Amino acid sequence: MPARIKKHIYRLFINITVAVWATVMFLFVPACGKKEQQMAAAVKESDSLPDMRTTGVTTLISDSGMIRYKIITAEWLIYGHRNPPFWAFEKGIYLEKFDSLFHVDASIKADTAYYYEPKKLWELRGHVHIQSQRGDKFDTELMFWDQDKEKIYSDKFIRIEQVDKVLTGYGFESNQQMTEYQIYNNTGIFTVEDNAAPADSTRTPQ
Repeated sequence: MPARIKKHIYRLFINITVAVWATVMFLFVPACGKKEQQMAAAVKESDSLPDMRTTGVTTLISDSGMIRYKIITAEWLIYGHRNPPFWAFEKGIYLEKFDSLFHVDASIKADTAYYYEPKKLWELRGHVHIQSQRGDKFDTELMFWDQDKEKIYSDKFIRIEQVDKVLTGYGFESNQQMTEYQIYNNTGIFTVEDNAAPADSTRTPQ
């Protein structure tokens, strides 16, 4: 084959190759750009931000038209678009619960608290301390308060100080007034005078 024809065929092959690559890049690049745009739109900064942030809060909250709770907290965050929506008190909370006569049923302190609105469920974490109207004191690291079911419960270690004795154990359930309760796995019952005994004491009264 003459060199002139070979040279012509070679140039034709190069032109076809360039045309093919140009077509591939034309189709591929916009598709990539579109894909990146869709992925970027799927993650929004607002998804991780609260809808409302309030600091230095002291407020009363009503339930069924009656004032039931008083909340004191350094920071109150509301995430209304999360699933499920919730309130966050990550800098600590002090809460008082009132009865129908506006007497304090119980006072609650916790290092961290979350309130899940649809379920009416409180999750209290950290150093959780509850004091009932009759003076019983409850200490644990995790407590749940289900307002719909009107019960308070935990599956963690709990210490209950009554007027004359101290109870310890794992797993706990009570009514909302903290007047009727039980410990599922009792690890100790001792008088207040013996309060220096280890928390995991298995001693029982004689």
